[in-house]
Amino acid sequence: MTTTTEIAEFVQTVEYDALPESVIDQLKRRLLDSVGIGLGAIGEEPVTAVRDTVTREGGDAASLWAAGATASPAGAAMYNTTLTRYLDFMDSFLAPGETPHPSDNIGTIIAIGEAVDATGEELIEATAVAYELQGELAWNAPVRDRGFDHVTHTVITQAAAAAALLDLDHEAIRDAVGIAGTAHNALRVTRTGGINEWKGIAAGNAARNGAYAALLADDGMEGPKNLFEGQKGWQQTISGAFEVDLDPACRRVEDTMAKRYVAETYAQSAVEGVIELADLNDIDHEAVTEIHLETFHGAKLIIGGGEGDRHEVETKAQADHSLPYMLAAALIDRQMHNAQYEPDRIQSSDVQRLLRTVTVEEDPTLTERFENGEMPAVIDIELEDGTGYHVEKDAFRGHPTDPMSWSEIEEKFHPMAANVYEQEHRDQIIETVKTLGSKTTADLTALLA
Repeated sequence: MTTTTEIAEFVQTVEYDALPESVIDQLKRRLLDSVGIGLGAIGEEPVTAVRDTVTREGGDAASLWAAGATASPAGAAMYNTTLTRYLDFMDSFLAPGETPHPSDNIGTIIAIGEAVDATGEELIEATAVAYELQGELAWNAPVRDRGFDHVTHTVITQAAAAAALLDLDHEAIRDAVGIAGTAHNALRVTRTGGINEWKGIAAGNAARNGAYAALLADDGMEGPKNLFEGQKGWQQTISGAFEVDLDPACRRVEDTMAKRYVAETYAQSAVEGVIELADLNDIDHEAVTEIHLETFHGAKLIIGGGEGDRHEVETKAQADHSLPYMLAAALIDRQMHNAQYEPDRIQSSDVQRLLRTVTVEEDPTLTERFENGEMPAVIDIELEDGTGYHVEKDAFRGHPTDPMSWSEIEEKFHPMAANVYEQEHRDQIIETVKTLGSKTTADLTALLA
């Protein structure tokens, strides 16, 4: 049975010098990708609301990215994580029963790292801890079908990563994880029915809570050390029985996908397939009478109508969790990026008409393929003259079976950060992340302040 002791032992075992080079390389890619996505969210209204809240609370220990302001470590963790999460462009684990976003940990790691003046190696170690623990919880302790949101995992991984950076002793790590996992368990209602903007902020809230739990433990606060196995504890009430196998080499990061499109995780293959069909055949969207998608259980459940009608789309929060909207916009615009979530684009008559032609069907065979490591999608587009187009996808560029190269991560980074920093500044951020093992957290945050 998994215990806080097991997690504490793991946190204390992870060492930079023992991490495989391939793992360190992937962790750096995840860091750069997350920073770029975060910079792309600067100025979004819900993000600004979080910034205003955490700056009003005060604090000067950690920087708010590209805001020219500071906050407490927990406040900066919330704001910076909100940045990395809000656009829905973050990375994901593709576990059968859960799809968390381990990049949700990056904002906290950098905030706590800055507060304690961590080295670049220590920053990478903490990132490795978070990705490994989040992956193991996703694969072995899914909570979605039991009514809890995946940030219920994230608050635990946030606490563990923050504990690593704070250099907490064994018992204090147990306290931090116990506080985080007992006090902060988010409900799945965040992503069901009529979705609102909290969907993009929930991870930031988990970041604040996880960071704060570790800070409390650092100051001597005790937590429920029997979090998982105790009477009415986490396993009894939230997850059911489970075991994790935490590897100090932290290879779970190699199972992470990076998004090619600004779209919900499970939409990536389908969006790529629709764009390929539209480009290859120069499809006139006005002639389309049906877009039919066959997909796997999770996609149908979350973004295909299983947890509420996804044809009623009025806001970004609804659009990026609607397969009908994403497929319609991708076919018309041959792209799925920030521009496709502007209010005028969402409300435009062409995309509103086309999304109502989209049908989504769950195929048990595709579910089995997803559970075996693919992200399958079968797409058929029919035109009013009877012409049909068909494509089948096993995965997409950025899937663990077809990962993005460094150059592709950089190509993704530049347009996201271009509204904030000039080319030379962006290049400095890239170089700092690539050489982070010989840098400090301060070197990175100086470029993000």
